[in-house]
Amino acid sequence: MRFVLGLLAAILVGLAIGGASALVLSGIWPRSSAPTGIAGIAIDGWRTDFAIGSDAADPYTRARVARHGLFALQRREAIYFTRSRDERGRPLREGCRYRLSGMGQAARWWSITLYDANSRLPMNKDQALSISASETGEGAWQAIIAPQRPEGADHWISSRNAGHFDLTLRLYVPSAEVLETPKLALNPPRIARLGCTTAEGL
Repeated sequence: MRFVLGLLAAILVGLAIGGASALVLSGIWPRSSAPTGIAGIAIDGWRTDFAIGSDAADPYTRARVARHGLFALQRREAIYFTRSRDERGRPLREGCRYRLSGMGQAARWWSITLYDANSRLPMNKDQALSISASETGEGAWQAIIAPQRPEGADHWISSRNAGHFDLTLRLYVPSAEVLETPKLALNPPRIARLGCTTAEGL
């Protein structure tokens, strides 16, 4: 009887540990505004994992990709960088305004898209949830991230109804340099907080 109880206890502990690790590594729990477990490469606040889209990706990575909608193309076709904090390490929030600035990327095409805490496009009709090389050209560029369209801004990314959010930078057909030495070849965009309009943003 004691052996049976011990065996049942071991099974229950194993199920609890296995289930918890699966939830954490796939990004389901605890809730976060950024994909949990992306830890392969970090460049000035932007994070990626080159296992995404690879045949060698483990089950946890595949679950994370499926949950966060990265589509997981092979890295020679696209790589993905995610960021959920500003230059001072504060979470990105709808109640604040930000200046996103950068340069062209060593890729055939790139885009930056805003996603809410549930890894979905925010529920608004502003039609301004991303910015791309098609709009900015190859030189320096700036965009304002805010719930309302700012006056005088060339580019705007809407954070209306986003709550806590993150940004995903996609590089399509990245150069060999980005794939081989990403910390040297990537031009990581900067995110500066300009101010907050609500106490929630403080």
